[in-house]
Amino acid sequence: MNLNIRGEKIEITDSMKEYALDKLKKLEKYLNNSNNITANVLVKLRNHMQKVEITIFLQSLILRSEEEQEDFYAAIDNSIDKLERQIRKNKTRLEAKNRVNKSLSFDYEEEEKEVDQQVVKRKSIEVKPMDEEEAILQLELLGHQFYLYNDIDTGKAAVIYKRKDGNYGIIEAE
Repeated sequence: MNLNIRGEKIEITDSMKEYALDKLKKLEKYLNNSNNITANVLVKLRNHMQKVEITIFLQSLILRSEEEQEDFYAAIDNSIDKLERQIRKNKTRLEAKNRVNKSLSFDYEEEEKEVDQQVVKRKSIEVKPMDEEEAILQLELLGHQFYLYNDIDTGKAAVIYKRKDGNYGIIEAE
C-alpha cells in the first residue's frame, strides 16, 4: 500500500510515517492489489489535540475515518480500527458491490459474528423549496441530524446536516 501523509501545523517525522504505514498494512488482508492502492493521511494540530484523517480510494468505494486524540499514535490506532470495523460491519453490502469491482477481499478468518442489517423503515416526505436559513430552522425544530430540501436559489435537491464541530454542512445534488 502506498502512503501519502501530510501535516497541517505539524511536521511529519519518519517514525510517524513508518508507524502509519505499519498500521495500514493491517487493512491489506481486506484489499486486493494493495500495491496499487494509495492511502491519504492528513494530520492536523488543533491546540493540544491531533486529528488524523485517513482516506483510501478504491475503484468505486471510498474508505474514510477520522479520529482526534492528544497522541498521534493513538489517533492512528483508533482510525485504523474504525476503518476495519466499517469493512467488517458492511461486509455483506461490500461483497455484493465487490462482485463488480473486485477491489476488496473477504478471504480472511471471521473473528466477529456478522450482524445482518436491513432497511427496516421507509418514509416518504414532501421536499419543499427553501433557503439555507429556513432549512437550518427546520433541522433544529425537528431535532434531526440532517434535513432534505430543494434549494430555492439553485432548484436542486440538497441535504443540510449538523457537523461534529456544531456547524452545518450542505450536500447538493447535481
